Amino acid sequence: MALTINTNIASLIAQRSLDNATKGMNTSLERMSTGYKINHSKDNAAGYSIANKWETQLGSLDVAANNAATGMDLLTTAEETYALLTSHLQRVRDLTEQAANGTYGSASLKSIQAEVYARLQEISRIAANSEFNGIKLMAYTATGPDVGVTSAGINLQVGLYAEENSVINLNVRCFKDASVSGLFSGFTGLSTVLATAKDASVTADTSELNSKAGMEMFAAACTGLKMKTYSDADGATFVLQGDSGHQANAMLKYIDDAINEISVRATTIGAAQNRVESAMTALDVQSQNLTSSLSTLRDTDVATESSSYIQQQILQQASATLLSTANQLPSIALNLI
Repeated sequence: MALTINTNIASLIAQRSLDNATKGMNTSLERMSTGYKINHSKDNAAGYSIANKWETQLGSLDVAANNAATGMDLLTTAEETYALLTSHLQRVRDLTEQAANGTYGSASLKSIQAEVYARLQEISRIAANSEFNGIKLMAYTATGPDVGVTSAGINLQVGLYAEENSVINLNVRCFKDASVSGLFSGFTGLSTVLATAKDASVTADTSELNSKAGMEMFAAACTGLKMKTYSDADGATFVLQGDSGHQANAMLKYIDDAINEISVRATTIGAAQNRVESAMTALDVQSQNLTSSLSTLRDTDVATESSSYIQQQILQQASATLLSTANQLPSIALNLI
């Protein structure tokens, strides 16, 4: 190798080595201080893209888990409210069966009728007021006002994508009208039985059981009484039917049908709860596995980086020492002049 003054190759080599060691040390410092081995796309272009995608998915999984948890709260609210309605209907059935015995006089039956009427009012009140975040849980009818439930029910978004497998549908039957009218309208033969519980002159529409007159008439049928007169201001007056026990007995079937309807809805809710719980578990597993994968791809191995940092630090110190020596090489030429 020639001895020159203008060009110091040894110094250039030492400078490049010092620069590389400094860059390597700075990279290790950045990785250890941030905790990430991919801080810029230049560090790992493919890994940087994948990490960003996985981070987005993790955020969406958290939202999906919250969606599922909120859906579970909605279902629990509906289930517990149906349990309350069932308790009222069971009491109405007990009273109706009591009245069907035929051993009670007019005064006793009127007392029973008063409690049945009160229970029916409470059933419709509970159904009208049962809601979750503004959604009426027991008021859906195909032709009624908007209650936050569509004919398709309610969809819970518990997945990441716009596809069927990312959605759990809550059947609309869970949210159908659970008032007295909603539970009892449409039963074959019921209107005929109810019609016998009022005089022809009394206006009480058998198709609208949520009205005061409708509930009075329904309660009269459960107790073997007949509405003699009715006014919104004073309520109803009743007389004892000739065959009161038979009339009350006939109502037991319809009350049983209504209780069964609530049981079917509660069972549907229970099945949906199982699905939502399964979805919540699956989301937890998916989130955990994705977090583990993201950690493997992006997180710094501190042990490895600390070793690399020490290595680059030693190389930096060695390069600096050798650079100082290399910078003195051209001065040897003076000894030859």
